[in-house]
Amino acid sequence: MSQITDPLAKRALDLVQVGIRAADPDRATTAAMPAVLRDPPMPGGVWHVIALGKAARSMAKAALDAMPDAKALVVTNAGNDAALARAEILVSGHPIPDAAGEAAARRVEQILTAARPQDRILALISGGGSAMLPAPVDGVTLPEKQQVNRILLRAGADIAQMNLIRQALSRLKGGGWLRACDAPVVALILSDVPGDDLRVIASGPTVQPIGSIAQAADMARGLGIWDDLPDAVQHALQRPEDRRALPSARNILVGSNGHSLKAMIAAGGRDGRVELSGDVEDCAQTLAQAAKSAKPGEALVFGGETTVKLTGDGLGGRNQELALRFARAAARAGLTGNWAFASIGSDGRDGPGDAAGGVVGPDTLDRIHAAGIDLDDALARNDSGPTLDAAGGLVITGATGTNVADLAVFIRDS
Repeated sequence: MSQITDPLAKRALDLVQVGIRAADPDRATTAAMPAVLRDPPMPGGVWHVIALGKAARSMAKAALDAMPDAKALVVTNAGNDAALARAEILVSGHPIPDAAGEAAARRVEQILTAARPQDRILALISGGGSAMLPAPVDGVTLPEKQQVNRILLRAGADIAQMNLIRQALSRLKGGGWLRACDAPVVALILSDVPGDDLRVIASGPTVQPIGSIAQAADMARGLGIWDDLPDAVQHALQRPEDRRALPSARNILVGSNGHSLKAMIAAGGRDGRVELSGDVEDCAQTLAQAAKSAKPGEALVFGGETTVKLTGDGLGGRNQELALRFARAAARAGLTGNWAFASIGSDGRDGPGDAAGGVVGPDTLDRIHAAGIDLDDALARNDSGPTLDAAGGLVITGATGTNVADLAVFIRDS
C-alpha cells in the first residue's frame, strides 16, 4: 500500500490486503486445474488456452505450469502484462475499449474458429475483460462502441445494465466464444461482481447472455440514453434475434469478492452487513450509519461495487468518491472518536488515474478545508483524487494482478 502513516488507517489497509491476497489468481487457478485436466482433448486434439482480464497473466501462468505442452493467448491491461513463457501477451485498453483491444478480439476469434471438435478450449476469465475485448457487431464501429461506453458511464449505469447493452453490440460477449467454436469449452472464472453472476463477469463470453437484444434496447430507453446513442447503435439494437441454441460450457467460479470478505473476517474483521452497491452517495450514508454501531477496536468489512454518475471532468474513481463521501456523511451523522475508513479497488486501479482508492478519518474534512478545497464542489466535479491527495488519504498500490471488485474497512480505535 502507499505511504499512509496513521496507525488506524494502516490497520484498515492491512485488512484490505488480506482480501486481495485471498483473491490471488495463481492460487485459485492452480487449485482448479485438476478438475480441468480430467477432461483432456480427444486423440489428435490439443489445448487452446485463452486468458482475458486483469488477472489473465497470473491465471495463464498457473494453467501453463500444469499444462507443459500448451500455449496461451493472454489479453490484459497495461501493468499486468509482464512477459510469460509460452504465452502471447496482448495489451488492451481499459476502461475505454481501444484499437488494440479490437485487434486482440480478432486474434481470439482466430483461435476459436480454428479449434477442432477433438480440441479443448480453456478460458481463463477475470474482471475488466469486457472493455478489453471489443468486437462490434456488423455496422457498428469501435468509436461508436467507445461512445456508448462513455454514455453508460455518464448515466451511472450499473455493471449488469452496462453488460446487457455491451453484449447486444458484441460478437464475443454473452456466449460469443461458444458460438465461434466447435471445441468443448471449460472456463475458470474470477468474479469481480457482487453476487457472482457469471453472465456479467467480463460480459459473459462463455455463458448465456443476460438478456435479449430487445431487452438491451429497452434498458437504453429506461436509462434515458436512447436518443444519445449513435444511429448505427440504435439500428443494431433493433436487429433480429439469433435464435440458435447456444452450446454449453463448463464454467467454474474460482474466486470472488465473497471469498475475499470471508478471508478478511477470518483475519479479525466483522461482516458490516452493508453491500457496496447502488449510488455512491446513498451507500456512503448507509455505511456511516452502520459505522456508528461499531464497537471500539472492531473492524467492519464490506465488499461490492458502487456506481458514480459523472457530472464533471475531475480525476478520481468510485472508491475515492466513496471514501470522501463517507467522511462527509460521518460528520453529518455525528460519528465520534478516532476511526478510519478505507475503500480500495482490489485490482489496484480506481478510475483513470493511478490510485487504488482512498482512506479517510475524523480529520479529513479539516485537512481538505485547510488546503483551500470546497469538498462539495470537488465531488460535483468528480475530482476526488486530488482532494484525497491534499488530505493525505490517496492510496496507491500498483496493479495487484487480480480483480474481485471493491473492498472496504471501517475501524474504530480501542
